[in-house]
Amino acid sequence: MSEALITPEDRICVAGHRGMAGSAICRALQRAGYGSLLTPGREELDLRDAAAVEGWFATHRPTVVVLAAAKVGGIHANAAYPADFLLDNLKIETHVIENAWRHGARRLLFLGSSCIYPKFAAQPIREEALLTGALEPSNEWYAIAKIAGIKLCEALRQQHGFDAISLMPTNLYGPGDNYHPVNSHVLPALIRRFHEAAERGDECVSCWGTGTPLREFLHVDDLGEASLFALEHWKPDGPAGLSFLNVGTGVDLTIRELAEAVAAATGFAGTIEWDSSKPDGTPKKQLDVSRLAALGWRARIPLTEGLAATVADFRERLANGELRAV
Repeated sequence: MSEALITPEDRICVAGHRGMAGSAICRALQRAGYGSLLTPGREELDLRDAAAVEGWFATHRPTVVVLAAAKVGGIHANAAYPADFLLDNLKIETHVIENAWRHGARRLLFLGSSCIYPKFAAQPIREEALLTGALEPSNEWYAIAKIAGIKLCEALRQQHGFDAISLMPTNLYGPGDNYHPVNSHVLPALIRRFHEAAERGDECVSCWGTGTPLREFLHVDDLGEASLFALEHWKPDGPAGLSFLNVGTGVDLTIRELAEAVAAATGFAGTIEWDSSKPDGTPKKQLDVSRLAALGWRARIPLTEGLAATVADFRERLANGELRAV
């Protein structure tokens, strides 16, 4: 394997370090011996504030930047707050990426999302599918913002030689997830719903859609390790070379199968009904992860193992008062 492109002496800024993805990346960096982490919280730095971000970078001058901060949410949240999703994410991306470049950072890693790809992209989805078709309407605002971030990284590489790379993770889950009853993604929403149903002794749980869409799920600690691997070892081919890679397991399952797995993990013994009046979203979204695999990285945490640990994390946080009971 090639010599690492970052070193333990680097000052590494992780924007969004308290989020699920950012905290996993911090854990991976710390396990690998990277101790000089800069982790400004919201109370210290509002990434939507251009002047504040410029001042922070001028003062701290990180040599490596990881941009894991974003406004995120599920189908309901995207539909309810389209302007927020677009404005907040565009501000965060442009402020952090531009200032990383202007203030001398040597490498930058931007986290995108698999929702950047067309709704009906050929499966499994290769990186070349970007901008080849219409997006899934239920999360297009978030997707458009993420595409802009990818393209900003590409533009800075081409015009200024800035070493900015991007990773496109599939659906994430794991410790630190958002279990909001309305605004969370599908897997944490299912965990909360089935846990509460089991606690009440309900006979039935109703789930959105038909249960037929296919989805791929990656444990967030696998994303942390993939991010570390990319920072240390992946160098795109020249300024105009492909500068973003898919990250996932390469394995998907139906939402119905996922719901049944969550029901089993939470101890729910009732029946599951499907509300087909609610949207399904993209029918299938499975990433082609062959490029990252060819470089030497593959996901290691199976869904059954990761799901059990995630349910335990949810219950611990609920018992500790970190989550609202309803």
